[in-house]
Amino acid sequence: DLRARIDRILVGYSSGGDAISAAEIGVTGAMCAILNQAILPNLVQSREGTPAFVHGGPFANIAHGCNSVLATRMALSHAEYAVTEAGFAFDLGAEKFFDIKCRTAGLNPSAVVIVATVRALKMHGGVSLDALALPDPAAVEAGLENLAAHLDAAEKFAKPVVVAINLFSADTPDELRVVQSYCQSRGVACSPANVFGAGGAGALQLAEAVVAAADSAPSPLKTLYALDDDPEAKITTIATSIYGAKEVAILPTAKSKLRKAAKDGFGLLPICMAKTQDSLTDNPKLRGRPRDFTLTVRDVEIASGAGFLVALTGDLVRMPGLPEIPAAERIDVDSHGNIVGLS
Repeated sequence: DLRARIDRILVGYSSGGDAISAAEIGVTGAMCAILNQAILPNLVQSREGTPAFVHGGPFANIAHGCNSVLATRMALSHAEYAVTEAGFAFDLGAEKFFDIKCRTAGLNPSAVVIVATVRALKMHGGVSLDALALPDPAAVEAGLENLAAHLDAAEKFAKPVVVAINLFSADTPDELRVVQSYCQSRGVACSPANVFGAGGAGALQLAEAVVAAADSAPSPLKTLYALDDDPEAKITTIATSIYGAKEVAILPTAKSKLRKAAKDGFGLLPICMAKTQDSLTDNPKLRGRPRDFTLTVRDVEIASGAGFLVALTGDLVRMPGLPEIPAAERIDVDSHGNIVGLS
């Protein structure tokens, strides 16, 4: 599979405009040699000894946001339950997980876990970043529109859903009740998870809810669009049914590249949307659940080796960003061998 993917990487175009692949210039073997060991997933463990395969996982706003198929299959063969992450919320990570990864690999997940935080809901409810630690149940309630959008999107894939509330020390019981009551009103399982503060013991209730959801009657994999749909139609389907856009504006450069992609035999590939993670729109400043907006696709790239077309939206920096002061700078070990600076 690795060799086949490298073979079909689009290197460029000839002077006549024909697509040139890695196989045609004879570099597949050399690239296989470079990746010969890198293809092996890393078996690591949590601080409590829980095994985990770490492999891939590029951010969802710039790629597919999932770990490798190989790591997922290995995890499934080593445990009764395997949990994998599809990064950056349901609109980015999970949509790609279903429509790209699961479709391509023949995977069929049993349940979906949507992670929510009181802090994020307050932000989507209009609270500024410097005030997120202050109690504000009304802002949490206002921010529920954002959670509603993700739950509505998840329903389109017909899998049981569990909402995990990732706890922060500043969260109040009143704020948590707002989220729990809303989930109850929708018939969605919901559980707090104090993993950061209490480790695995802080997520036992969540684990039980996820097991119950995963053990429910299985359903076939459902995708959002068919691969033989027109590429523009695929983009429009994602934007309108997952993001909530009213329409899609595909700029001339992107339209031209989509036509060329189809002409060169890449029109049947799934779509990988490159979009900000800060909003359901392509504008990171629009919080909550914006409606009646237009999503603009400014460019398109062909990731023929990976097996998808990348639709670039908004003014997006595609390099993963770091904070001004990386967390690593505050982590250390004291004279007694205790790790400090993790909080």
